[in-house]
Amino acid sequence: MKKCIYCKVEVSDDSVIDFCERCGRGVFGDNMFKAIVQNMEEAQQRGDLNQGGS
Repeated sequence: MKKCIYCKVEVSDDSVIDFCERCGRGVFGDNMFKAIVQNMEEAQQRGDLNQGGS
């Protein structure tokens, strides 16, 4: 499990973001949080998040 970069609560390893939903909504607001998650999920589906590995 990875941890939220803001509050250190556990976040699922398959989450496309490195922060929990509560902190994401608190930091970015509801609409921006939804947009970030949507964009990150789309990037993951395209394979854009898995670059630079071995």
